[in-house]
Amino acid sequence: MDTRTSTTATTTIDGLLPLLWLASPALPVGGFSYSEGLEAAVDAGLVTGEAQAADWLVHQLHLNLARADLVVVRNVVADPAQADAMNAWVLRTRETSELRQQTVQMGRSMLEWLKSVGRAVPHAGPLAYPVAWSLAASGFELGARDALNAFAFGWAENMVQAAVRVVPLGQSSGQRILSRLAQEIPAAVDAAFAAEEPQAFSPMLAILSSRHETQYSRLFRS
Repeated sequence: MDTRTSTTATTTIDGLLPLLWLASPALPVGGFSYSEGLEAAVDAGLVTGEAQAADWLVHQLHLNLARADLVVVRNVVADPAQADAMNAWVLRTRETSELRQQTVQMGRSMLEWLKSVGRAVPHAGPLAYPVAWSLAASGFELGARDALNAFAFGWAENMVQAAVRVVPLGQSSGQRILSRLAQEIPAAVDAAFAAEEPQAFSPMLAILSSRHETQYSRLFRS
């Protein structure tokens, strides 16, 4: 059997592999422990099944992620010198204690992971997760659009697993929701590229997050 790989078919470290790596839910940053308000929405009776969970996450993708974190990723991947300004913006606009703690904890874990794989990013003070992730992506020299697609898909996988656990749903339901999110991601990325600057305005999410901080019983940290 010929085990040689054609030059045209070879995937290098500068191509697909970094995207798979950075988008993987197995990345040791703790994303599995957060629901980003979804658990509070379930507790409030706003999400009770597959269709509602899918609608909720699609709306969150377009109204929150596309306007905020994806624009941050776009800016930092294109110009890492913007990291400090974007980091200050993210930390300033996380509207509740738990959402701020989430981005700081995941950012810290991302820096530790980068250090463990020999790609240390020196930084003083807390680094928000979208910024830390973007610095990792810029180190791999990925195209900006590819980076945004990877970030959004990694977010989608984590959120679908949160929905499976908290609604709760079966794995087939989760895969159907993930398929729908995957179809929506290109439009969200287009919106992020069209935005002049990041925006943060999601009052319902902020209210649910603040309620979640004192929720009697919960599985997730946000």
